[in-house]
Amino acid sequence: MSASDDAAALCTVRDLVRWGASRFAEAGLHFGHGTDNALDEAYALVLHALHLPFDLPALYLEAAVTARERDAVLRLLRLRVSSRKPAAYLLGRIRFAGLDFEIDERVLIPRSPIGELIERGYAPWLRQPPARVLDLCAGSGCIGIATAAVFEDAEVDLAEIDAGALAVCRRNIERHGLGDRVRAIRSDVYEGLGDARYDLIVANPPYVPEAEWRALAPEYRHEPRRALAAGEDGMDVVARILDGARERLASGGLLICEVGGSVDAFAARWPRLPVTWIEFERGGDGVFVISREDLESAHARG
Repeated sequence: MSASDDAAALCTVRDLVRWGASRFAEAGLHFGHGTDNALDEAYALVLHALHLPFDLPALYLEAAVTARERDAVLRLLRLRVSSRKPAAYLLGRIRFAGLDFEIDERVLIPRSPIGELIERGYAPWLRQPPARVLDLCAGSGCIGIATAAVFEDAEVDLAEIDAGALAVCRRNIERHGLGDRVRAIRSDVYEGLGDARYDLIVANPPYVPEAEWRALAPEYRHEPRRALAAGEDGMDVVARILDGARERLASGGLLICEVGGSVDAFAARWPRLPVTWIEFERGGDGVFVISREDLESAHARG
């Protein structure tokens, strides 16, 4: 059977999803940017190409597609294989903490387990709604914007060093109608924030060791290197966040920071820092919380 005959045999939405998943598995693609398997990735791309919602009732998976629709789907599925771009970049958007965000290759694809924490209002760590929140290394702005959506009276700063990422932040602020409470600021960690203090600082900084970054699957090479790699042990930016957090947190304030798979590197640098590692119901790890007071005590002990 020729390639064209093969394509012509794909008649329904379900056929296209199955075909895409098979091609993805055959090509050895990597999944870790919003999906974790070939079927889910193919499903997302097929529905996007057909202009259908992700919560499509199962009945419509048996719907026949036109020749034009089939061609559009196959172009997108083949692009996923040939480019090795994660599906989220091909779609130009992703859902995080219950909200849709625009993204492109100027920002990291949102996938932090902090999203689960946001959805539960940072319970049990926050005892009262924060008045001021800082999203450090904001990227697309997803963490800060989703936090602002939960705490409707909070003022939120999105701090980001990269001008391209700031442009994406601003689009997402506008998308969610939060321009009166959320602002994007060009800032190298805290340098650019003036003397502002915050009740909550949330950070998803780069934390991948250089050697590990060089060994990542090709999909990760489409993400900004500076959003992933951070020195020999991955802790260069985390160190700056910790060093300045005491001065930036208000009394009773909290720092929540993700270090992902670099927990051992974190523990090697700060073996006596009294952080608490957060457990997540939906998977993910490597996120710690520490209060301003505990940071002060640790600093006093040296």
